[in-house]
Amino acid sequence: MTDGTAGATGTAGGRMRWGRATLGLSFFAQGAAFALLVTRIPAIQDQYGISDALLPVFLAAVPVLAGVGSVVTEQLVKRVRPSWVLRWSQPVVLLALLGVGAGDSVAEVAVALAAFGLAVGALDASMNMLGVSLQRAYGRSIMLGFHAAYSLGGIVGASLAWVGAHWDLTLFVSYLPVVCALLPLCLVASRWYVDGRAAGGEEAAREQGQGSGVVFKVLLPLCLVMSFAYIGDSTVSNWSAKYLQDVLGSSEQLSTVPYNVYMVMTLVGRAVGDVGVRRFGAVAVVRLGSVVAAGGFGVVAVAPGAWVGMLGFTLLGLGLCVIVPQTFAAAGRLFPNASDAAIARLNIFNYVGFLIGSPLVGALGDAWSYRGAMLVPMVLVLMTLVYAPSFRERDDRYGGGHERPRAIDVGPGGSGV
Repeated sequence: MTDGTAGATGTAGGRMRWGRATLGLSFFAQGAAFALLVTRIPAIQDQYGISDALLPVFLAAVPVLAGVGSVVTEQLVKRVRPSWVLRWSQPVVLLALLGVGAGDSVAEVAVALAAFGLAVGALDASMNMLGVSLQRAYGRSIMLGFHAAYSLGGIVGASLAWVGAHWDLTLFVSYLPVVCALLPLCLVASRWYVDGRAAGGEEAAREQGQGSGVVFKVLLPLCLVMSFAYIGDSTVSNWSAKYLQDVLGSSEQLSTVPYNVYMVMTLVGRAVGDVGVRRFGAVAVVRLGSVVAAGGFGVVAVAPGAWVGMLGFTLLGLGLCVIVPQTFAAAGRLFPNASDAAIARLNIFNYVGFLIGSPLVGALGDAWSYRGAMLVPMVLVLMTLVYAPSFRERDDRYGGGHERPRAIDVGPGGSGV
């Protein structure tokens, strides 16, 4: 009897470890694919002869369609498991990326980007659904680790994009080896995806499939936090190089460094962030991240030169990196019986922030000053402090309204408490 129980527990633990590893691979692949797309936008514009006036339309269409993909995913997971959505949306993202590099007309790149946007919305939503359900099964914070894998993929993708640009490779030649390596790997790995329905039984599956119980008024604070975080993130990705060169007087070569530093610091922060959440709680980590990120924007705004400005972008990476993973995790805790629906709706505000951030800073920079424009995302990130109680850890067994006691750790080396 004892041996059988131990064996079953060991099998379940091994299955979750495989599920965690393969989901981490999916986050990595998504980070690499997205970085390969956004860092080669000038090359895409040149290849297809897209005018400066038309380019913003293409760039805005991707997050808009990603939002549509997230909405569709909420409906899909009422009928199928999130693991199924992830299994088939990830290959579409990779093939769409290859399609972006393979065409020779504006119509062809428009179709490829549309497919990329729709699939990436489904991919982002389903990945985070699986991450939240796995975290619940582990009984401890692991979400930051998944997003660390995404950051690592972004660094690798951006580095490969630099190699392609440096060697003057065509987009298709740059993208083909990456797609050929990641596509079969992700398809094979998808056999070991684990989502909470499999572990939670038929009742949990029925509750998740119905997608009921998501009260938008309760979810709204997290939606706002998600938007604030991505406004900050898009400010760095779109304006850091221009700010360093035009405002702080750096060289063109040095102006490319801040975003790389920012990405490296998001990786570092996420790699150690789960330990901080386990030790101090999600509320404390999110509050600290918000203050550090706001301080980073403040340093950037008053920096007398390029090196001080890079210090600000370093702080931004360390601060912002913890907010998004914890926002997804908090949505799962707030709606334990409808976490898939909550995460799909929350994921839309990822793209809302992305759409607002860059145009907002650009408009304020042109009308006022770019130093002053940096204060706006600073204030928005600080607003996260107001909504920090929404990140409080609760024990689902007591109806989601009480503080969460220490959970049983079923991960590697875990022990019951």
